[in-house]
Amino acid sequence: MKARTEEDQDVVAVILKDHRTMEDLFRRMRSVEADRAAALEEFAALLIAHGEAEEAEVYGALKRFRGVDDEEVEHGTEEHAQGNEALLKLLEVEDVGSDTWDTRLEELVEAVGHHVDEEERTILNGARESVPDERRAELGRAFQEERARQLSSDCGSLENVRRIVHG
Repeated sequence: MKARTEEDQDVVAVILKDHRTMEDLFRRMRSVEADRAAALEEFAALLIAHGEAEEAEVYGALKRFRGVDDEEVEHGTEEHAQGNEALLKLLEVEDVGSDTWDTRLEELVEAVGHHVDEEERTILNGARESVPDERRAELGRAFQEERARQLSSDCGSLENVRRIVHG
C-alpha cells in the first residue's frame, strides 16, 4: 500500500477527483453497452456522500477565509439540492432503456455539470489561493472521513435520497 501524499489529502484535489469520477459515471450511464443501473447506483452514492461531506466539513470552514466568496458557498448548497432532486427523479425511473431515463439523465447531467463547473471556478480556486496548504489537508481528511461514513450508510439509496430531498 503506497503512503498517502499531501496532494491526496488536499481538499481541493480530493473534490476534483470526485468530480472526474462523476463525469466518468455520466459517460457510463449514457452508454447503452454499460450497466447503466450499476453506474447510477455508484453515482447516487458518490453524489450524496460528496455533497453531504462538502456541506458538513468544507463549506462552513471555507467561509472563514478571505478570498472564498461566501455567496458562492451558499449557492453551492442550493445547487446540491437541485442535483439531489434531479437524482431522485432519475432513481424513480424503472426502465434504464426508456426515453424518460434519457431525459432525466440529461437533467441530472445539466444540474451536476453546472454545479461542478461553477464550484471549480469559484469556490475551489478561491480555496486554492486563500487557504493554507495545512488547512486544506485538514479539510481533505475531514471531507474523506465524512464521505466514507456516508458511503458506508447506503446514502445513495432511493429512500435516503427521498429523505434528503423532501426533508
